[in-house]
Amino acid sequence: MNTLLLIIIGIPIIEIYLFIKIGSQIGAFSTISLIFVTAICGVAYVRYEGFNTLKSAMSQIVKNEVPIYEIISGATLAVASLLLILPGFATDVIGLLFVIPFTRKMLIKIISNKYKKNKYKKEKNFIEGEFEDMDDN
Repeated sequence: MNTLLLIIIGIPIIEIYLFIKIGSQIGAFSTISLIFVTAICGVAYVRYEGFNTLKSAMSQIVKNEVPIYEIISGATLAVASLLLILPGFATDVIGLLFVIPFTRKMLIKIISNKYKKNKYKKEKNFIEGEFEDMDDN
């Protein structure tokens, strides 16, 4: 089955289940309030981390280096902010994992290692050797 279809169907089911379980423990009003608080605090923290990433990228540019990690980190923070804005506890947990610098760095490293392995597997079609220019004489 398509992974995207599983995500589209699975995430709302998980969120509804968590709403019911947490709502039965702490009450409906507290659950709704908690959702709003996590969204507001999460977006504020994403904004803070985004500015830190932007400052780091600017310092890389000043050093004439390409800010690759900062670009990927910025994209990860954009996804994290989307997950934190969506109502739900599971998306908030995943969004917070993307926001925290330590876990964000680990996730980026895991994903980049996955794509590096695939890249090197495809590029092993070469032959090493030496060559010498021969004149027509």
